[in-house]
Amino acid sequence: ISHHTELYRSIPLTCMPIVYHPDYNITFIGLEKLHPFDAGKWGKVIRFLKDEKFITDGNIVEAREATEEDLLVVHTKRYLTRLKWSPVVAAITEIPPLLFLPNFLVQRRVLRPLRTQTGGTIMAGKLAVDRGWAINVGGGFHHCSSDRGGGFCAYADITLAIKFLFERVEGISRATIIDLDAHQGNGHERDFLDDKRVFIMDMYNRFIYPGDEYAKRAIKRKVELQWGTEDSEYLQKVELHSEGALNEVKPDIIVYNAGTDILDGDPLGGLSISPQGIVKRDEIVFRAASRRGIPILMVTSGGYQKKTARIIADSILNLHRQGLIGVAALEGEGSSSLVTSMMCSSGSVETEFTAF
Repeated sequence: ISHHTELYRSIPLTCMPIVYHPDYNITFIGLEKLHPFDAGKWGKVIRFLKDEKFITDGNIVEAREATEEDLLVVHTKRYLTRLKWSPVVAAITEIPPLLFLPNFLVQRRVLRPLRTQTGGTIMAGKLAVDRGWAINVGGGFHHCSSDRGGGFCAYADITLAIKFLFERVEGISRATIIDLDAHQGNGHERDFLDDKRVFIMDMYNRFIYPGDEYAKRAIKRKVELQWGTEDSEYLQKVELHSEGALNEVKPDIIVYNAGTDILDGDPLGGLSISPQGIVKRDEIVFRAASRRGIPILMVTSGGYQKKTARIIADSILNLHRQGLIGVAALEGEGSSSLVTSMMCSSGSVETEFTAF
C-alpha cells in the first residue's frame, strides 16, 4: 500500500499546471556564485512570465517539499542518510565550500530548495496526466539515481515522478523520457536500466560529463552529438528522434528534460544552439506529444547562464502562442482571484477547498 503523501492533493482547474515555489532558489552568502550557474534562475523565469501577464502569483501551483517518505519511494535510506554529511553534499553539488558549513545550514539552504523542486516534479507528474501538460519551473536532476547523486543533482526527481505515477495513477503503465539536456541523463538511466515500462531517448554531447557507459545501456534511442553542434542539425535530430521514439512506443506520459545548457557559450555543455533554437526545440517536443494526445511533463534541468531564464520564459510563452499549452480552463471560471490564490498555494488555508 502506498504511503500518505501531500504531493498528490487535488488542484482546482483554476490553477495553471505550472509548478514553482520561491524556495526553489539557492541564495546564501555568495556561495552559490562558486558554481557556474545562476542559482536564482527559477525565480527569474517566473518574474518574466508575470511581466508578460501570462501568470500571476495566484494562478500557478505552489510546490511542496518532498518528505523523506516521498523520497524513499526511490532512494535508499543509506543514501538519504549520507546527505546529512556536508562533504557528501559538497561533492554532489560541486560547491566545495559547503564542506565547512554545518549540516543544518546545508539542509536549509541547499537541500531544502532541491527537495522542494523534487516535490514540484512529482506534483507536476500528476498535473500533466490530469491536464494534458505541466511544467515544473525547476527539477530535472537527471544525474541522480536511487543511491548516488552527482552533477548538482541530489534527488532523483524524474525517477520519483514516474514511480509515483506508476504506483498511484490508474492507466499509467508506460513512460517515455525525452532527455535533451546537453549531458547524458545517467541517473534515471541507472534507475530504469531493467524496467521495460520506461523508454529513454537521450541526446547529448558525447564528450562531456558523465560519460556513464554502464547507464547508456538503458537508452533506447541514443543520439550522441559532436562539440559545437548547431541549430539546423540539432533541430533535425530532435524532430526525427522525438517522432521516432513516440512511434516506436506510445507511452501514457512523456517526461521532457528540457535542459538549456545546449545554449551557445554554455561553459559545460559545449554545443552551439541559439536561443531561438531552444524555443523551437521545445515546440517540436510539445507538438509531437500533443499530436498524439500524450500528456507531457517538462522540467527545466541544466543551463545556468545569465540569459537562460529569459529563454525558458520565452519558450513557455511560445508554447502558449502555438496553442500547445492551454489556459482554457482558466477563462470564464468567474471565481474570485482571492479564492484561486488560496487554492493554488499549498498553505493550510487550502483545506477548505479540498472538495474540488
